[in-house]
Parts: sequence; structure tokens; C-alpha cells
Amino acid sequence: MKYIADLHIHSQYSRATSKTLNIATLSAWSQIKGVHVLGTGDFTHPKWFKQLQETLEPAEPGFYRLKDTVKRDFSSLLFPKVQTECIATRFVLTAEISSIYKCGGKVRKIHNILFVPDFTSALKINGILAGIGNIESDGRPILGLDARDLLEIMLEHAPDGFLVPAHIWTPWFSLFGSRSGFDSVEECYKDLSSHIFALETGLSSDPEMNRRVSSLDRYTLISNSDCHSPVKLCREANIFDTGFDYFSMKDAIKNPSDENGKQCFSATIEFFPEEGKYHYDGHRKCDFCCTPEKSLQLSKICQICGKPMTIGVLSRVTELADRKYPVYPDGSPSVFSLTPLPKILSEITGVGENTKTVMTHYLNCIQIFGSELNVLLKTPVAELAKDYSPLLAKAIKLIREKKVIRRPGFDGEFGAVTVFEKSEKERYRESDDVIRCKKRTTRCKLE
Repeated sequence: MKYIADLHIHSQYSRATSKTLNIATLSAWSQIKGVHVLGTGDFTHPKWFKQLQETLEPAEPGFYRLKDTVKRDFSSLLFPKVQTECIATRFVLTAEISSIYKCGGKVRKIHNILFVPDFTSALKINGILAGIGNIESDGRPILGLDARDLLEIMLEHAPDGFLVPAHIWTPWFSLFGSRSGFDSVEECYKDLSSHIFALETGLSSDPEMNRRVSSLDRYTLISNSDCHSPVKLCREANIFDTGFDYFSMKDAIKNPSDENGKQCFSATIEFFPEEGKYHYDGHRKCDFCCTPEKSLQLSKICQICGKPMTIGVLSRVTELADRKYPVYPDGSPSVFSLTPLPKILSEITGVGENTKTVMTHYLNCIQIFGSELNVLLKTPVAELAKDYSPLLAKAIKLIREKKVIRRPGFDGEFGAVTVFEKSEKERYRESDDVIRCKKRTTRCKLE
């Protein structure tokens, strides 16, 4: 069975997240986005754990669904021809742990994602972690716990669970981060390294970058949104073609193609890495960024203020890479690089991404084509042009072909990916080839 999974998200109990991040709203937004399986995030937080227990019930092995008493969806927005293809949202229990500890004479700050198939396993882990530090102050708890020891706790108390290092190149909190990370998986997880079989690439890197590092060949690369608000769901995700349950999904991550050569882990959906917040080296206060090559020439010092720059993901990949070009292991998932639909609509209309104009067009697209990912991945360009807008169709075509204009992010500042030069957009507008709504306006408030 083919389905899409976004396995790293957060709840309303994590810092700097939307208060609308509850299970019912996530379930509703998953239909709009076109994603079928969501990580719950934050199962270590007592209030969120209680909410999960109250709102979810077992579905397929290791998957949970929303109870009928709390169901809320936007299925009425979906065009009838795709309603029959919809899969009711499933959830898998996940949590992200921030480990801050000393190792090898340095302070390490590593984020890891835990996956478990049942509440009993999650409860056992929560009990152990509560004895180590405060798990109530943040949905992503900060613990003085060695990443290797966190892995040991999971293996002992949730033997069917697994751990994935999160956003592995992010400078401040990750396995290979320039500020506090390691140079290898083995250096971090030591004698338990063999239990790590997947790595999360993060928004500022993609598989093409990671596959320049031969030491990562044995690891599957997964991609997730790490969203802090429902609208950011599925900006990165995973496409599976396997059994619709936790254990089949875990096996597909561990072995992307089976013994018969079938591709069980079909593809990842990626941000263009330049759009991530830490792609280039730079100094945000000075609005200065540069390539890895220029950074080395500057001795990693900001040429504006003379202070050290934050060394970004591309530099760190380049530092550890032993290949000039990527080499993909046999059976690696395909890669789709996309830009979120609201960003595309914002560029085309010339107004802000969060404006009523963009949201109206966004909801009209969902009505007509079924989901955001249907628009971005599946709908033929000719159909987009005929049923909505030739300019939107051209933009989607260029994005699918990766013919985009990229301005890299740096030092916590998101980059930008655009499709058209300013003069090109103006030319389209002059020819009246602009976005237009051919269906009734939807006035549904998305919470």
C-alpha cells in the first residue's frame, strides 16, 4: 500500500509552537496536505501523553487513529474524484529528546527522535526519563543524558522501538552539527552504533548532499517537517509502498527495498536545501553569508564585524565528504524537491504567504485537486492550467524540474526559493496569464 508519512512534528507543549497543535487539528490538516501517517511528537510530555491516550485508539499494529468522539475533518473540501482515495489519518508514537552533555572534552547537544509502537513502551521510557530530568517543562525535554545512553534506555524498555538522529547537520543541536556534534555515528553512539539504521537529513540538507559522505552509505535517509504549526506539516515527508502498519514501516526504513527487489520505501519529499535556515555559513546580525569556499578564505570570520560566523550545513557536509559527487546505494528512495504551495501562490499573487488572498487560493486548489501534495506531485500540468491557472501550472512544472531560483538561508534565517524573475512575472501579468479562481471561494477558517 502506498502512503505518505511525516514522522517528526511537535505538539502545543513544545516551546515556540502553535497552540493549535492538537490531535484533532493535526488530523484535519493531514487531509488537506495529503499525508496519511503522522508522528505524534512529544509523547514524553505528561499533558500531551494524557491527551494522546484520551483521543487515540489502536488501529493497525503500532498505528493509532482518532476516536470517533473527537473526529474533526475537512473532507467536504475535497473534490469528489479523490475522496475515495483518502486514508484516514494514522498516528505513530514519537518524541524528540534534546541531550546536552559532556563527551570527549566538549559539550554535546544532540537531538534524537524516538519511535515506539504502543503506550506501554512510551510510559516505561517516560518513567526512566522523568528520573533523569524535567520532562514537564517542554515537549522536547532537555536532559543531561548521553545520546548513547538514551539509545540504551529505548532498547531496554521498548525493544520494538527505534531511534533516529534528528536533522543531523543543524549547527546547534545535531549529530554532525558544527557547534556541538561529532564526526561519525560511532563516535556518538559508541558500542550501540549498530542499532542506528536511519538518519534524518533536516531542512538544510538533502540526500544529494548526504550521499557525498561514504560513511553514511549504510544508513537510510528520512525526511520530516519538524513542524511547529499545522500549516507546516509535510514540507518534508516520506513515501512508503509497504504494509500499512508500524512494523512494516520500520522494516521499510531499515531496508528500503525487500529481498525481491521491491521498493518499500519509495521516496522522500524534500525542501530545496537552500531554503533551510542553516544552509550557508553566515552572521545574521550583519546580514552576511557566504559559500564554504569563501568561508575558509575568511577563516570563518564575518567580514562585516570580525566575529565568528555560524558554520552552516553545506560547509559541514563538505568538511566530512570524501566524494565530489553523490553516490546512491542500491535501493535508495527517489527524491522529490518541492516548495510549499502557499509560497508558490504568494509569489504568483504578489502578496504575503499568510494573507487571506493566498489562503483563499490555497483552499480553492484543495477543493479542485484534492490535497496540497496532489497539486505539487501528481496533477498533470495541463490539468492545473485548464482548471485553475496557466501561471500556477508553469510554476509547478519548473519546480518539478528543479528549475528554481535559490537564495540560501544562514544563521537561523530561512532562505528563499522562487520560480520567476520579477520581469517574467510582470510579463505574464501584462498578458493576462495570471492566477484566477474558477471555482467558488471557500471561507473555511483553518485553526
